[in-house]
Amino acid sequence: MGVEIERKFLVVNQDFKQQGQGTFLRQGYICSDPGRIVRVRIEAERAMLTIKGLSTDISCSEWEYPIPLADAQILLDTVCQQPLIEKTRYRIPLAGLIWEVDEFIGDNLGLIVAEVELESEQQQFERPAWLGEEVSHDRRYANANLLKHPYKDWA
Repeated sequence: MGVEIERKFLVVNQDFKQQGQGTFLRQGYICSDPGRIVRVRIEAERAMLTIKGLSTDISCSEWEYPIPLADAQILLDTVCQQPLIEKTRYRIPLAGLIWEVDEFIGDNLGLIVAEVELESEQQQFERPAWLGEEVSHDRRYANANLLKHPYKDWA
């Protein structure tokens, strides 16, 4: 079992695109209940099955396993809750960390969030200029929540 320690922020402009190439992701949820998240993701030619446990502050237990691409496609099409979460992910190295910036499409079009995984909850880090408000504790921005309550309906 691994532990994911992650902080999440809104993104205030498109400057991050100058620092990295984006990759298209499709992900779906077999279960999206808090503390019982089971996700299937395809990114380029790689597929993963991820299980996430209960969150405490900015940490949660996480198990992640590669699965065959064909199996992932079948799971996304026939087992996962619909609609799928689709986004372009940019991986941006900065001061020894990798920022993952997700630009959503579909029902979440217009939403751009950045995440950084840390070694500890107290770890300090450099904030990129394109970083806005922290939303780590706002469950609305969790991908599993965006499935049930898409960004387009927030108005």
